[in-house]
Order: sequence, then structure tokens, then C-alpha cells
Amino acid sequence: MSDSLPAGVERREIDGETRLATRGPPVYGEPTDGEWRAWDPERSKLGGMFELGFDTGLSGGETVLYLGAASGTTASHVADFAGPTYAVEFAPRPTRDLLEVAEPRDRLFPLLKDARKPETYAHVVESGVDAVVQDVATRGQAAVATRNARFLADDGRLLLAVKARSEDVTAEPDDVFAEVLAELEGTYEVLETRRLDRFHEDHLGVVATPR
Repeated sequence: MSDSLPAGVERREIDGETRLATRGPPVYGEPTDGEWRAWDPERSKLGGMFELGFDTGLSGGETVLYLGAASGTTASHVADFAGPTYAVEFAPRPTRDLLEVAEPRDRLFPLLKDARKPETYAHVVESGVDAVVQDVATRGQAAVATRNARFLADDGRLLLAVKARSEDVTAEPDDVFAEVLAELEGTYEVLETRRLDRFHEDHLGVVATPR
């Protein structure tokens, strides 16, 4: 367990509470204090991982591939503290919101692509990225992580939030998590896992590095 946060992510007093925060324009109605905006872990799997003390390996300034960016709630925070952040989202409607979020952020690059088909954006995303952040609510989450390992640096990090109900709504979450981890093992060395239930029910946080 680690309480180390990347440069650009701080714990600050906002609205009378100590909250995670990054510097940047607000996106989803989050409380602000000057140029700092609160990072709500109940709306962000990665925010939940930081709150729970995961050792993400992030120090700030990394190049990031974000899979499942949706309308940009978490991707915006990542772009606030990271380097170039490639944000992949499959659905057109949230991608329109993501484009608005990216407008004032010159390090955030929205891509209307399917994370299950990395060959469709391989010409855009540079190789050797420092981190792949994955929050894709679909069946086959391990397969998505495996296919996108092609972009990761040898010492890079996969920061994955596994949603059990997206894999099998009828199965026990622990059984789903075990199957996903077993599938990841062929491509990744899993460094840390922990359930995110404090913020996100039936989710597992995973930190891994390429084999």
C-alpha cells in the first residue's frame, strides 16, 4: 500500500473536506478551490485507486493511453497531471463531451475508436507509453488489456478497473476476477489487486506490468 501521489495530484481542503485534487478547468460540477478541482473517487475508478493507496507507479508527466474515456471525467484529471493522454472512447455521444473537455487541455487527445481494436489507432498512439489506464465496461476486459499491451513500455503500468457485471452479471464477482487475472497472466505480471467496493461495487483494481 502506498500513499504516494503523482506530481500534480494533491490532497487539499476543498469545501471543508480533504480531497484529491488536480489543477484544471472543472468538468463535471466538482468543487473547486482556485485553480484546483476535487477528484471524486466515486465517479472515477483511478481516483478510487489513489484514495485506497494503490502503488500505481505514476509520478506525473507520463504518456498515457486511456481506454474507455467516456465523457472525460477521469481522463480530464489524468491529463491535468500527466503528459500526452490519448483518450479512446467508442460511443459518439460521450466523445462529443470529451472533445469539449479536451478543448482547454492541450495534452488530451480524444479518439473515437474501439479499445477492442487497437490496430485502428496504432498510427496515432505512440509506442512505449508509460501507462495504460483501462475502464472499459464490456465483456472481455482482459482481452482488451492484452491487445493494448503493444503500446506499453517494458516498465510501463497497466492500471485496470475490472467490472464484474460487465463480464457476467450472473457470476460471483470473485470468480469473475479470478478468471480475468488468469487471462492477464500470459501478458502481464500482476503487481497489486484490491477490490474497489468502498467507491465502486463489484470492481477490482489491478496494477500490472508487461512480462
